[in-house]
Amino acid sequence: MQNIQASTNPDTIAFKHISPLFISALMQYYNIIFLAKPSDAAKVMHNINKQHDHQHCIDEALLRARELCQQRQLKFTTIRELVLTTVWASHKPIGAYTILEQLAKEGLRRPAPPTVYRALDFLLDNGLIHRITSLNAFVGCNEPGHAHQGHFLICRHCQVALELDTQLIYPAIAAAAQQQDFAVDTASLEVIGCCAHCAEANDHA
Repeated sequence: MQNIQASTNPDTIAFKHISPLFISALMQYYNIIFLAKPSDAAKVMHNINKQHDHQHCIDEALLRARELCQQRQLKFTTIRELVLTTVWASHKPIGAYTILEQLAKEGLRRPAPPTVYRALDFLLDNGLIHRITSLNAFVGCNEPGHAHQGHFLICRHCQVALELDTQLIYPAIAAAAQQQDFAVDTASLEVIGCCAHCAEANDHA
């Protein structure tokens, strides 16, 4: 029987005890040690490989953001674009103050913290980024077209965050909550482990 306790953060459900079978299923499906066939890579939205063209990720994210804002008649202002670009600078979660520092390094006049926070709120509200609650940091969303909660595999060594397929994760969370007569409002799953690149580096160390 799984025990579920509500997190102090209203956007997160913290699992005090998660069934080993659930974790095993996650590992097998997403292949956390990343031995999956290339055809399975699409199941992990932010799959990183040695031939990864990250500039394509940034360009695609900005294109989708512009299209989404146009469809919703929202303003994709310069500061919102700069903050989104900074979040997408890598697949590693980034904090608000680090975003401020990065914008300053780009030779821009350092924006006031409230300005960046408002931009982050806009990007969150419109599903363009996710918040990694345990790190108090942000990462780009690869599927901003539909509303969903982010579920992630987070490497404890390099901090890369891999977003999981919500349609596969949420039913398991809902079933676990139902066993405890727990009403789920929102849910976010963050699994800490070791990515393929770090595992390979450790093997050759």
